[in-house]
Amino acid sequence: MVNKNGNYPEALSYYEKTLEIQQLLLPPDHPDLATSYNNIGNVHTKMGNYLKALLYLEKTLEIQQLLLPHNHPDLASCYISIGVAHSSTGDYPKALSYYEKALEIQQQSLPLNHPDLSMSYGNIGNVHTKMRNYPKALSSYEKVLKIQQQSLPSNHPHLAISYNNIGIVRYRMGDYSKARTFIEHAIQIGQQSLPSNHLDLQQWRNNLERVKNKQ
Repeated sequence: MVNKNGNYPEALSYYEKTLEIQQLLLPPDHPDLATSYNNIGNVHTKMGNYLKALLYLEKTLEIQQLLLPHNHPDLASCYISIGVAHSSTGDYPKALSYYEKALEIQQQSLPLNHPDLSMSYGNIGNVHTKMRNYPKALSSYEKVLKIQQQSLPSNHPHLAISYNNIGIVRYRMGDYSKARTFIEHAIQIGQQSLPSNHLDLQQWRNNLERVKNKQ
């Protein structure tokens, strides 16, 4: 599909034409309409049109809530998409609400170490960080790390991201010693698994210097 190639205007045009035909032929609560609304909403998100994205994603959710069990994985995916759009507009409380709804469904249907749970804890941690709820952010990031330690190789870049996230939260809580330990661990993994000029690795090194300046 064109969406996967990054040609978002072309993808949007395709999905809108599909929706136009479906609206002529299908009842308003048909699941294919939900799919089209979802596709259009996700493309708008990728294009940075977050308010338009929300309009379509909320239509998706409305149909899914009529047709699906309350703990269906597709509902969790829709909640996450809506959360991403709200977070991107800076409405962090609403984003948090939708991320937590998604997590609740995932906790009922997925193994405790499933990557989707890790992603949801990460989303929640990111929002708490932006809201400066650092203890809650730390708790979420630690859950991400625990899942990753069970399911990923010890030098996987995702682990490095989690160590850095925990380090940054520790830094903002004033715990500079632990912050340094976690960020150094992120750098150590990054040096094993990323190119030497990778932007993440450069950022983690900058973060380490900020921590050192506080000690």
